[in-house]
Amino acid sequence: MTDDERRLIDLLISTHPAWRYEERNLPGLPRWWAVRYEPLRLDQRKAGARDVLGRTTLHRLVRALARHDQILHTLRY
Repeated sequence: MTDDERRLIDLLISTHPAWRYEERNLPGLPRWWAVRYEPLRLDQRKAGARDVLGRTTLHRLVRALARHDQILHTLRY
């Protein structure tokens, strides 16, 4: 893991604490994963939220988590 990746992981942990972050180097699968600690409610799933997000780069994972937050934010009102 590079220093830049370590800083991004630290930032993710502080801004998205409901997730566990993992790096996996398996052929054909995304390298970076975010796994929710708590399961989602049915209405959250129906809105498009997911318990697990996987992306090929850490920057893409950051963007996916931001989009995920937007989904959950729409359900709070």
